[in-house]
Amino acid sequence: MEGLKRMNNTIQYIEEHLDQKIDMNTLAGVAYLSKFHFQRLFHMITGVTVAEYIRKRRLTLAAQELIASESKIIDLSLKYGYETPESFSRAFRIVHGMSPAQARKTPHQLKAYPKLSFHIQLRGEEDMNYRIVKKEGFKVVGKEIRTSTKNEVNFKRIPEFWEELNGDGTVKKLIEHSGELGVLGICMEFAPQMDELTYVIGIEKPEEEPVEGLVEKEIPAAAWAVFKAVGPMPGAIQKVWKRIFSEWFPSTGYEHADAPELEVYLPGNPNDEDYGSEVWIPIIEKK
Repeated sequence: MEGLKRMNNTIQYIEEHLDQKIDMNTLAGVAYLSKFHFQRLFHMITGVTVAEYIRKRRLTLAAQELIASESKIIDLSLKYGYETPESFSRAFRIVHGMSPAQARKTPHQLKAYPKLSFHIQLRGEEDMNYRIVKKEGFKVVGKEIRTSTKNEVNFKRIPEFWEELNGDGTVKKLIEHSGELGVLGICMEFAPQMDELTYVIGIEKPEEEPVEGLVEKEIPAAAWAVFKAVGPMPGAIQKVWKRIFSEWFPSTGYEHADAPELEVYLPGNPNDEDYGSEVWIPIIEKK
């Protein structure tokens, strides 16, 4: 429950600072999380990035102020974080479907993006089964990218990376040499100060190297909470991620450990209704 309270505190902080600069590190501090894990948690639970949520809330308030006052558009653009009226108008049109000037004439057509609130969803008919696995350190080989987490660039870059490796046949070759864990998607080597992380698409290290130019990484020994996802990708595994952070963490005595996160893609057709995959979350008991 404490985790949900902290996330709601971040929403309140955002609301109180929509007309000021909002620093992502400060928001993460309110949630008692690293910036990366805060941004990822927020996106998993809500389906939108932190930056997108802030932008839509600002433009909602800007629209309300636009029709309720005689404030100049240039003043509103500066108040809500836009350097020029032109950039404000472009963003306003994307959200509301019209320019600020048009909005003053037809205010009934404006859209409102409501303030969020985090709650535990109790689903008696839908158990959330998991198992705890204590695993010794092991080596993986694969392809890696170093991606920025600033402005949620990683949410775009990682899916692009999967498309690249699927397109050039790398994933297929990795599958042919994969071990019990199948193909892995690994988030690791977090660098909060530099807003970066490493993402690896790989497999447990086999005796023979399946593809030239692979990197080798060490996955440290850890305790993992393992959750199974059943259904076509990516929807099935995204649903599990969301439930882990919105339901499981708040209702257990565990918190995220400082270790890599694993998505385990087991053999089979990822488009099938019964396709199986897993999410491995490194955990420690709350102090």
